[in-house]
Amino acid sequence: MINLQANPFFLTAEQESFVYQTVNNMTIAEKIGQLFCLHGDYKDFDELAQVITHYQPGAMMYRPGDSKQIQDIHRFIQQTSRLPLLLAANLESGGDGIGNDGTFYGRAIQVAAAEDNKHAYRLGKISGKEGAAVGCNWSFAPVIDINMNYSNPITNVRTFGSDPKRVKDLALEYIKGCQEEDVAVSIKHFPGDGVDDRDQHLVTSVNSLSTSEWDETYGMVYRELIEAGAKTVMAGHIMQPAYTRFFNPSIKDEEIMPGSLSPELLQNLLREKLGFNGLIVTDATNMAGFASKGMRKDLLAQAINAGCDMLLFTRDLQEDYQAIQSAVSQQVISAERLDEAVTRILATKSSLKLFDKTELVPQAEQLQTLRSEQHRQWAYELSDESITLVKDTQALLPLSPEKHQRVLLFVLGDVVSSSGKPPVSQAFVAELEKEGFLVERFDKKTMGSFFFSGSVEELKQRYDLVLYFANIKTASNQTTVRINWLPPMGLDVPWFVQELPTAFISIANPYHLQDVPMIKTYINAYTANEFNPTEIVKKLVGKSTFKGVSPIDPFCGYWDARL
Repeated sequence: MINLQANPFFLTAEQESFVYQTVNNMTIAEKIGQLFCLHGDYKDFDELAQVITHYQPGAMMYRPGDSKQIQDIHRFIQQTSRLPLLLAANLESGGDGIGNDGTFYGRAIQVAAAEDNKHAYRLGKISGKEGAAVGCNWSFAPVIDINMNYSNPITNVRTFGSDPKRVKDLALEYIKGCQEEDVAVSIKHFPGDGVDDRDQHLVTSVNSLSTSEWDETYGMVYRELIEAGAKTVMAGHIMQPAYTRFFNPSIKDEEIMPGSLSPELLQNLLREKLGFNGLIVTDATNMAGFASKGMRKDLLAQAINAGCDMLLFTRDLQEDYQAIQSAVSQQVISAERLDEAVTRILATKSSLKLFDKTELVPQAEQLQTLRSEQHRQWAYELSDESITLVKDTQALLPLSPEKHQRVLLFVLGDVVSSSGKPPVSQAFVAELEKEGFLVERFDKKTMGSFFFSGSVEELKQRYDLVLYFANIKTASNQTTVRINWLPPMGLDVPWFVQELPTAFISIANPYHLQDVPMIKTYINAYTANEFNPTEIVKKLVGKSTFKGVSPIDPFCGYWDARL
């Protein structure tokens, strides 16, 4: 039973009446269209108009691009559609989740490393304010997974760490800041990622906690965020066998389904036990963690019947739409279940006042809020308070050009980003040079033979210091996130730590000590944005102190990594 006047909708009696009246007046085709959140593949307005007019989707999500272009697309979408759409983005790290020119404030793990919760509020505020300026009204964030396994290739920097209470506290601040800007949040990925070491994009992963362990960790986080008014939940392609068996003791192993397809997890656990009354959306249905669980035409209907109200993305729009159409006409999806899902979708829109606003997408001048001076200042403050000196057992710091002028720099990863932004190592080198260091970057072509078989004494005569600057990012479709050293025999591996002072700076992945335990000075900066290089160098030379506190175990459980 949906209560539209209760959390998280809080509709007035008038709004509630409008939602039910609208649902009752919709055709079956219009209702089916509302179940789909389409991927924003459309740049041509004629094609976009045809898709909106024919399928009447309930939502759409564009990937980051030029903010003005996406704002224009969002405006066209809302002006073309009979009913307003939920327009989503992965606003996990700031406004850059929808506009390439937005503020890349910081990964969630960086926010957690700064001990002041104001940074999580600011993350939500920047995400909501800049997202809304581009036309978004739905944030697929915050990520409330927990870093229980350092080998997980997806959670990593996207979460608020390994302490469930810290995750909960910071997520609450994000929700407050984001929803103040009339942008709904979607807490994800239910029933919780970060326990195993697999990627739900590629395989159905497993949250293997017992029911009591889940209650004390993920369950506690979800319960409190639901009570705090999170409007939507994203169901992941992640199994939770303990709770599935708890609610369905006779279920066979092969019948256990991920959250996106499990009535036990969505109805019994999320709706009934945790009391979630809002909208449930699947994670992307073209992920293998979803698609490999059965025939696609059956899975789409199964997700709706399990309790999902909206399907994220399609493989072939016409085929997927017809699959739902057929399921409805054959009463595989009942009329009552269809109406329930559509009611929650429209109620979410009404709670955002989308039916009341005369201007659903702001004018171009609102884009000035992207990377505003205040947002940039907040980002520098986050950098200052979060960069973490994990260890300096050789007492190397602070550096000085008098003692360490000739620097050999190894850059790991750090290529041009998908948005065309330059490698952040360039800014790091520029800041070092401003301080008077002479920096030479390792080049395999010109230095490879020397590093393979050259004289150790000559190496010590050439350089005073070796720095590693690693920007090895986690991403979907990677089964591991490790350092891959150059051949032969790890040409660029830090074998010389006893010969030359050596330090390692990670600006992305906080878990590199598993691969470089011999490093005695190690720094985590968590986010490869424009703000961190400046603050890192200030701290390296002693102009600023290290204030960050690691929100995870950076030693990955290895005793030797602490030495």
